[in-house]
Amino acid sequence: MAEEARLVGSSYGAENAEMVRQPVLSPDFDFLYKVEASGPFNASHCFQCRKCTNGCPVSFAMDIFPDRIIRLAILGQTAEVLNSRTIWICASCETCSTRCPNGVRIAELMDYFKELAVEAGIRPALPAVAVFYRTFLDNLKLTGRVFEAGLLPTYWVRSRQVVSMFKSGEMRKNVEQAVKLFMKKRLSALPGAVRGRGEIRSILRSSRPHGRSQ
Repeated sequence: MAEEARLVGSSYGAENAEMVRQPVLSPDFDFLYKVEASGPFNASHCFQCRKCTNGCPVSFAMDIFPDRIIRLAILGQTAEVLNSRTIWICASCETCSTRCPNGVRIAELMDYFKELAVEAGIRPALPAVAVFYRTFLDNLKLTGRVFEAGLLPTYWVRSRQVVSMFKSGEMRKNVEQAVKLFMKKRLSALPGAVRGRGEIRSILRSSRPHGRSQ
């Protein structure tokens, strides 16, 4: 939170006054307008009923609850919103948006805040999640649909989890599970192709902020 320090006197009188430090907010008053111009997300409709937070299945892992993220956005606390773990933990399950009595599109807002963080060059609070998003999009561009057999290995390498997975035995379990899926023809060794691959790639290219890959 952008803050400045100011000193104020206590209520004990001039002779016994203690100077205490209190925070002063420095809000970005244009932040909410910029956000809504890209939506609309109806963030200003939020009246803090907390139905979003109470129904969120992953709120236990968040540093700032969803209702507080909305409140911070309304108050123009850009840094707190974009540097939070919450926007990266959000599973986009839409439970919050469905429960909201005022139609605040909270799940979409979380995705938009991730985009803003990437545009601003802010290091994700959860780098592994950002790597998965990027790997998923790259995988999708390959043939126009997700190639599962290539998605996870690429993610493990990019997120630097391979060594730890070998040491913990998790890699062996994953390989055994993959073999079972191959045997049941639930997993393909080669990527399939779909129509309209060029169109899909064009959509993904247009979503890159300032020409950078997400």
